Amino acid sequence: MPDFLLDLDRHLFYIINHEWANPFFDTVLPVMRNAKFWIPLYVFIIGFSIWRYKKQGAVLVLFLVLSAGFADFTSASIIKPAVHRLRPCRDPYTSAAVISRVPCGTGYSFPSTHATDHFAIAIFLGIIFYKRHKWIMPLAILWAATISFAQVYVGVHFPVDVVLGALYGSLVGWLFAFGFTWYQRNTF
Repeated sequence: MPDFLLDLDRHLFYIINHEWANPFFDTVLPVMRNAKFWIPLYVFIIGFSIWRYKKQGAVLVLFLVLSAGFADFTSASIIKPAVHRLRPCRDPYTSAAVISRVPCGTGYSFPSTHATDHFAIAIFLGIIFYKRHKWIMPLAILWAATISFAQVYVGVHFPVDVVLGALYGSLVGWLFAFGFTWYQRNTF
């Protein structure tokens, strides 16, 4: 990445991690980025989809899991090891000034797997349910964006990590939604 983009990324990280600090974000955002907090939502989505749409719902859940799994695997196991970008809490330029609101984490920073996974889920669900429930798309994007923003705020990712992770996850979600729609059209 060019130096001016690295400098801009570090500067935006500092603004979010330091200057936007407040007790509300300090309390809420570490919880928002915790995957265990969202388990009831995931269980609801799975249960509702199968209950409401039966066999189609089971296939929908399968495509949703494949979307999130593909996004997670490619982000964490292929892209991160290839790029080797250090997390802000390990970066020599930023580590001394990071306000760590959660443990630093292992592995590399780019892209944010949280952003990749949650945007894959959000875009997949938004596209699949858009015709019946238009409100799901903006709500799902807000949900994924909040989780992504939290990654920067708590000090474990740079803004570029979450933005490009969100874009990649959106692409994955769109591709799997397209695959589900194609499968649905040709099977049911």
